[in-house]
This record gives sequence, C-alpha cells and structure tokens, in this order.
Amino acid sequence: MGQEERTNEQIASVLDRIADLLEAKSANPFRIQAYSAAARTVRAADDSIATIVRNRGQRALQELPNIGEGIAGVIGSYVQTGRSEVLERLQGEIPPGELFTQVPGIGEELAQRIAEELDMSTLEELEQAAHDGRLEDVEGFGPKKVRNVRVALAGMLSTAAQRHRREAAGAEAPREQPEVETLLDVDETYRRRAEAGELRKITPKRFNPEGEAWLPILNTRQEGWEFTALYSNTARAHELDKTDDWVVIYYERDGEEDQCTVVTETHGPLEGKRVVRGREAACRRYYEQQA
Repeated sequence: MGQEERTNEQIASVLDRIADLLEAKSANPFRIQAYSAAARTVRAADDSIATIVRNRGQRALQELPNIGEGIAGVIGSYVQTGRSEVLERLQGEIPPGELFTQVPGIGEELAQRIAEELDMSTLEELEQAAHDGRLEDVEGFGPKKVRNVRVALAGMLSTAAQRHRREAAGAEAPREQPEVETLLDVDETYRRRAEAGELRKITPKRFNPEGEAWLPILNTRQEGWEFTALYSNTARAHELDKTDDWVVIYYERDGEEDQCTVVTETHGPLEGKRVVRGREAACRRYYEQQA
C-alpha cells in the first residue's frame, strides 16, 4: 500500500487507539491528551498528511498544531510502513479486553468475556457489536445494559469517527428526527434538573484524572422518542469552557438512533438563545413563532 493510501482518517484512528490504550494503562494524562489532540488536528487538516510526509518529510508535521517531534515520528512511520510500533507495543502490553473496562458498567470479567467470545480489541469494534446485536448475545448483557454501553461509547468516541463509521456503513439516507421544540424542551429539562442536583451523575473516563462522578445524565421519553441527555465531555468543550453549556442529546425510536448538540448561540439573530446545531433554520422559525 502506497503512502497516498494512508488517509487522514486512518492516521487519526491510529492516534486515537494509542490514546485509548494509554488511558487503559493509566498513563500520564498529558500524554493521552497529546495523542487525542493530534488526532483532532489530523482529522481537521485540509491537506493530506501522507502527502506532506512524502513531499516534505515528517518534520513538516511539526508545523501543525498539537503535533510535536514524537508524534510526528509515529505518524511518519505509519504513513511509510502501514504499521505503528507504538500501537503494536501497547497492544502487546495490555491484556485482551482491558480496554473495555474504560466503559462504565463493564468490569474485568465482562471485558475478558467480550474479547474472547467476540474476538475484538478496540472501542470501535465494541460499539459496532453493541449496535448489531452481537453484544447482547454475550452472557451478562441484556437490552438495558447494551443501551447504556452504546450511550457511553457515543460520548467516548469522537463525532468525526462516528460520522466516518456511518458513512462507511452506507447510512447516508436522511433520518427522521425529533422536532426542535422537543429537543429544546429536553435540553431545558436537563439543564434545570442538573443545576438543581436532581440527576444521577456518572464518572466519565476521558478528561477526568481524579475519577470524579461529575456528569449528570437524564433519561426521558417524549413524543415516542427515548432521549438521553448529558453535558458534552469532548476536548473542544473543555478547551472552550463549555462543559456546562453544550448538551449532547441521544435519541432513539423504532431502532433508529442519532444525536445532536444544543448550545447557546453566540452571534447572529439567535444570539443568546439555545440552538440545535445543524438545525438553526428550524430553531429560528420556532423562536419566531414564540414571539
């Protein structure tokens, strides 16, 4: 396979897997975040990372944000050989299934059972199994537990990676969505009850070195939809100090699942109002009707 075939998504996925394995080893949080940040940079890059390496060498990668000499070397090696010694070494150091213990509700015994029965070793593979029915066939998993795993993984894995998996699976047809009025009502209920301390709190694995149970979670049902809402725990939300503003809402009906993010708009005609990202026009119409 030539250098041209190493896509930015493939390179970013390698960096994400290294970050996940480092987290499973309880490595230095700054090192984990460095690989996660580098993965975001690679995904967001306008130019092909493989082309940069081929034409200018791996040192040129250090001109990009969040990529230092060490990670540039990891990327350069993968682009040139199709392998990552760092990733392979970490995979060899961590027993099969240990990575899955990062997911709330999965202990060591269940993690080992998943690895052995389903022959998988990544969070991406686990997420696929949680959606295609294989995980529910593993002893110790029922429908409710599988649903909780899907919700947890959706928060742990990046939005870009989720989009890539949906596209690779051919899930491109428009999906039915809840009305923005319903989503905004779920958002308001979640934030009000979270502020009042009325909601159960979970312990996110990412960006939580103290292991604190700080993330409120809401499960509710409206208009035939099942909703799960929680504050965004993404790197971007932490960088912009929006972990108490951005609300991620997962919704499901008749086996179809998706998600959206509700934020406080900072500019334009909707400034100061809560808006469903990607559905700004519908939100504008909704607020005009309320005026």
